Amino acid sequence: MTKENLIKQNIIEGKTSLGIEFGSTRIKAVLIGEDHSPIASGSHNWENKLEDGIWTYHLDDVWTGLQSSYAKLAEDVQNKYGVTLTKVGSMGLSGMMHGYLVFDKGGNQLVPFRTWRNTITEEAASILTEKFQFNIPQRWNIAHLYQAILNKEDHVKDIAFLTTLAGYVHWKLTGEKILGVGEASGVFPIDSTKIDYNKKMMEEFDQMIAHLSFDWKLRDILPEVRNAGESGGVLTEEGARLIDPTGKLEAGIPLCPPEGDAGTGMVATNSIAEHTGNVSAGTSIFAMIVLEKELSRVYTEIDMVTTPAGKPVAMVHCNNCTSDLDAWIRVFGEVLQEMGVKVDKPALYDALYYKALEGDRDCGGLLSYNYYSGEPITQFEEGRPLFVRTPNSNFNFANFARCLLFSTMGTLKVGMDILTEKENVKVDKLLGHGGLFKTKGVGQQLMAGALNVPVAVMESAGEGGAWGIALLAAYMLRKEEGETLESYLSNKVFSQIESHSVEPKEDDRKGFAEYMEKYIDGLAIQRAAVEHLKIE
Repeated sequence: MTKENLIKQNIIEGKTSLGIEFGSTRIKAVLIGEDHSPIASGSHNWENKLEDGIWTYHLDDVWTGLQSSYAKLAEDVQNKYGVTLTKVGSMGLSGMMHGYLVFDKGGNQLVPFRTWRNTITEEAASILTEKFQFNIPQRWNIAHLYQAILNKEDHVKDIAFLTTLAGYVHWKLTGEKILGVGEASGVFPIDSTKIDYNKKMMEEFDQMIAHLSFDWKLRDILPEVRNAGESGGVLTEEGARLIDPTGKLEAGIPLCPPEGDAGTGMVATNSIAEHTGNVSAGTSIFAMIVLEKELSRVYTEIDMVTTPAGKPVAMVHCNNCTSDLDAWIRVFGEVLQEMGVKVDKPALYDALYYKALEGDRDCGGLLSYNYYSGEPITQFEEGRPLFVRTPNSNFNFANFARCLLFSTMGTLKVGMDILTEKENVKVDKLLGHGGLFKTKGVGQQLMAGALNVPVAVMESAGEGGAWGIALLAAYMLRKEEGETLESYLSNKVFSQIESHSVEPKEDDRKGFAEYMEKYIDGLAIQRAAVEHLKIE
């Protein structure tokens, strides 16, 4: 049987798994076959909005984007294999972690979605971190909830359900109010020994707000926690129509627990075992290091989350990565268009990335800050994208390109230094994925130099989190008795997948260190910009 006919048979017999991820700029759907390889995909672009000082997405756009990405995937299946997609063996949902989505008893949304990108919960995050002796970042759901309480927001008394974006979509498709443990670990601290929220901290939170006499306790309004491999319910008839209004997709498909983009990134790079790590670089950038032991103390720059199988992970999360670089690419495209030159966007990115390799090792004295929004690691509540140089800087295109790429990694370096220098965490290799690594070798080489650790990119990494959640759905469906997620991924998914690793180059390492000295000193410029350049 030919490979195409085998895939066609997989589709007809439902021996497939579907993963859908709601990313910051794109909703992507990936269908995988029995061998876990992607066989079809579809995507839909969307953007967050800054409305009344809040970064948000409208929920109507969630469903428009879901239907669009699925329709394109179904069209891809039809075009490639001549089959109408009516069922899949299993499916899963993933999305941007954290934020604030709250609903009343009738299922009505109480306030607009407050995404991970908002830095408006500093007071709450600080109080909770001190109370729990556990770092609670500003973007976590519990920080948003407590800030709303501190703000005396009227809607809080009416909350019946608080969830994440992936948790919301999963609820509407299945009726199940659940989260995978990795996603849940960005809502409220997790006890990895119990695969559940930390009971002691939940009780402490309830005591903190007892005087307000709400009708709810914290556990009442949070989603139930599920481990990788456990059932997440099945697609209802109503849910099937939310995905596919044409009526072709059948109900009854089993779903795995919804996971966050951090967890699906770990799965997509096989970075869920101890001593492994990955770095995801797109609209935001974050590194995940699976720990063999707890950190010696609490660091506000380091988040403690878990893998989708519940193992403790140190996470360095930065709100800003490629948004400023993307904006410069748009400007370059406009310049070329004005000159009558038509260049597609991928070629523009490649030109800038490859030119960066020709720049001076320290960017020639150029400095860039990619702060579209606030950056808690460096203690900024708001951001102002900046490009700065002195009169004697070596200002040319190669150095400018290198400077833009270095800026995507600057804040990450601040957090990673805490792990490697203060906690002596050893990282043998990082697996890279996301838009920063799409141009072959460039982001990978510069990241290796910046963090002074080998960086590998897998051939499959381009499919990202949508592929990762499809793998989790496949694991739930096909795992053998007692088979761990780590074993399943290593033996049945990644054993045949090649990766290309790049060692740090001494010139890149030294150059980035020199750049970072200026970067740290120049944060005062960023502070002045926030204070004096007001957003209209």
